[in-house]
Amino acid sequence: MPAPTSPLRIVPAPRLVHEAEGAPFVVSAATTVTVGTGPAEVALGVLAAESLSRISGSTVEVRYRDVAEPTQPGDVAFVLDDRLAGEQYHLEVAADLVRVTAGTPEGLTHGLATLHQVLRPHDGTFAAWPVRVEDEPVHGWRGLSVDVARHFFGPDDLRVVVDLMAGYKLNVLHLHLSDDQGWRLHLPSRPDLTARSGGTAVDGDPGGYFTTEEFEALVAYAAARGVRVVPEIDVPGHVNAALHAYGELNPDGEPTDEYAGIEVGFSRLWADLPATEPFLRDVFGDVAAVTPGEYLHIGGDEVHTMEREEYARLVRMASDAVRAAGKKVVGWQEIATTPLEPGTVVQYWDTRMDPAPIVAAAQAGARLLMSPGSQAYLDMKYDGDTALGLEWAGHIELRDAYTWEPTALVPGLPEGSVIGVEATVWTETLRSLDDLMTMLLPRLAAVAEVAWTPADRRDWDDFATRVAAHGPYWDAEGLAWYPSPQVDWHVDLS
Repeated sequence: MPAPTSPLRIVPAPRLVHEAEGAPFVVSAATTVTVGTGPAEVALGVLAAESLSRISGSTVEVRYRDVAEPTQPGDVAFVLDDRLAGEQYHLEVAADLVRVTAGTPEGLTHGLATLHQVLRPHDGTFAAWPVRVEDEPVHGWRGLSVDVARHFFGPDDLRVVVDLMAGYKLNVLHLHLSDDQGWRLHLPSRPDLTARSGGTAVDGDPGGYFTTEEFEALVAYAAARGVRVVPEIDVPGHVNAALHAYGELNPDGEPTDEYAGIEVGFSRLWADLPATEPFLRDVFGDVAAVTPGEYLHIGGDEVHTMEREEYARLVRMASDAVRAAGKKVVGWQEIATTPLEPGTVVQYWDTRMDPAPIVAAAQAGARLLMSPGSQAYLDMKYDGDTALGLEWAGHIELRDAYTWEPTALVPGLPEGSVIGVEATVWTETLRSLDDLMTMLLPRLAAVAEVAWTPADRRDWDDFATRVAAHGPYWDAEGLAWYPSPQVDWHVDLS
């Protein structure tokens, strides 16, 4: 059985790939997924079996073993090995056995993602030829922020997003849950947030919101795929949906009107109002209760109608509420102009702003998450003819999303202060899953490689060749995508 003529096209690029001679491992009715008995391994085994069954048309079963080295022919074995740290994984493919080894369940999910990419159509099923992959990420935070406030994207759409993220080894889904146009998460302490502001959206389009049960189910779905959810409640600006629901947050005590436009910077909280601090405490407490991860995002961006001192007071109020709920604080880069506790994550987005406060915050112990609008805002148009998206940060073609280095964006940052990379997609112009996927693909794959692969292993021409092989997979999954003219998408997968 001859080996494929085309090279492996793994995205993001692994640290080491060694292809060997030999017969392939063929997924068939004899294939068994073997895992340990821990809860995370059990979930991974079910996921792996379901995915291999779907692509091969064969029923793949799960077998649980306490021993570390399964050797039965036909096994796809997932093995925890404490000699590997963090998200490291090894993938070994031989004719009779596939073994994924990692030190953590997260590492095993990355090995499964790579296994999916090395499988190729073969005689009515899928096969992988002998290969060894050794891999680990350069950044621990590799995210995608999705705005569900301007237009609502519900659980079914976001499960598709999570699957896509896991396939490219992204591990943080940051959900922008509140803004001027709508509030998207039901909170027991403040039910009017969704009762009054859950059904609104840009241009008067239909809104929507997550029930507590829906949100918890999404968080669990993501966790099983190695993706943690970071919710964002944007304060002290971008709050018209909250002001519409609770008039006591306004100086005159009256609710504001609904807002269906896309302008920013006009809405705000008031530090001296008696209702403000309890509102922040209740909201972040409720959000923390349904979020098992470490972080909550307080927003903090584009507050254009507030003096610096009051802004700093409100950022402190929100941060105190998050920490009182047992979580760590994330905020957009504007919070760097206020005193921050060490360990606070500052998300860099606007390359037009003075970077000095960001450098000072990092020197004082803040950590930087890089989301530059001109490279990682995937709601920007590809070019002037793109029907969807905005243009305030320019056009972002595929190469623009690929050719940047997170640690070199802001001169003067202390070494090690950059903890990760996050792509962002805002939804002023996006109304459907097809719209969302068209803006994400292929650019999300590019940002994923920036986040995972060290700079000395990244090469644009090589990436353009590898990503071309992913178009047929997106088609097979029914995902809309943009055929960038910078890539030759005609590829032979044989």
